[in-house]
Amino acid sequence: MNILITGGNGQVGFELQRQFAIFGNILAPTRQELDLTNAQAVDAYLGEHQPALILNAAAYTAVDKAESEPAQAKRLNAELPAQLAEYAAENGIPLVHYSTDYVYPGDGETPWQEDSPTAPHSVYGQTKLEGDQAVTQSGCQHLIFRTSWVYAARGNNFMKTMLRLGRERESLNIVNDQIGAPTPARLIAQATALAFTTHNSRFTTHHSPLTIHIPSGIYHLAPRGETSWHVFACEIFEQARKAGETLAIKPQGAAGIPTAEYPTPAQRPLNSRMNLSKLEAALGVTLPTWQSQLGLTLKEYFENI
Repeated sequence: MNILITGGNGQVGFELQRQFAIFGNILAPTRQELDLTNAQAVDAYLGEHQPALILNAAAYTAVDKAESEPAQAKRLNAELPAQLAEYAAENGIPLVHYSTDYVYPGDGETPWQEDSPTAPHSVYGQTKLEGDQAVTQSGCQHLIFRTSWVYAARGNNFMKTMLRLGRERESLNIVNDQIGAPTPARLIAQATALAFTTHNSRFTTHHSPLTIHIPSGIYHLAPRGETSWHVFACEIFEQARKAGETLAIKPQGAAGIPTAEYPTPAQRPLNSRMNLSKLEAALGVTLPTWQSQLGLTLKEYFENI
C-alpha cells in the first residue's frame, strides 16, 4: 500500500516518514519529483500511484511573505488540500491535513476550542482556514490537526535560531506577549500514528486497511502548558547549558519585549492557546508538557551535530 506524504522533506513530513514506515510504502516526492503548485501534475501523480492514505504536510508557511504572495499561499494552503480531499472522497481513502492556530482571532486569554469562531488576520491564516473548510466539506474520512509553534531537531525553526544566536550574541530581545505551546514535529507525527493504531475504533472502511480510529474532524495538537516566545527562548538556553552547550548569552541577556516593538508584515496572534481535551479523549492519552518535549528535541539535536 502506498502512503503519500506531501511536504515529506519538511519538519513534520520527515517525522511522518519515520512513524508511518511500518504501515506501508512511503511516497514522499521532492519538489523536483512533484510540483505541488501544479494541479495537473498532482492529479497525474495521484492517478499513477493511487495512495491508500494521504498525509498532507505541505504548506506555504512563510507567514510574512504570504502577504505579498497571496496566490502562491492560496494554492498550497487552500487549493491543494481541496484537491487531495476530493481525490480521497472519490477513492474512499483517509486524508490527514495539518493546520494552525492562525485561523483563530488571536485575542483574549481563553484557550481556543475546535469549534471556536475563526477570524484570521493574515493571508497565511486565511488560506489555511480555506484549506480546513475544503477538507471538512469534501465528505472524505479526514483528520485536521491544528497545531502551533512547530519546531524540530532539523530544518529551520525558532529553537535552532535561538541556539545559533545564543552562541553569537550576549543579548537578545524576544517577544513576550504572544502565548502558545511550542510543538515538536515528532509529537505531531506520533499523535497522527496513534490515531491509526488506537483500539478505540469508531470507523471502518472496505477500501483500505489504513483506517482512522477516531471520529473525522478537527483536533488541536500541541503539548500541554503555555509559554511566551521569551520564556521559550530562556528555557532553550537553560536546557542547552545543562546539556553542556557553551553559549555567549547570559541568563540576564534575554530581554522580553512586546509585539508592538517587533513589527512584521503579517499580524501575529497574541493568544495561541488551544484546548487539547478533544484529542486527549479521542486517543485516550495525556499529552506531554512542552518543557519535556523541548528536552527530547534538544537531546536529538545535540546528538546529531
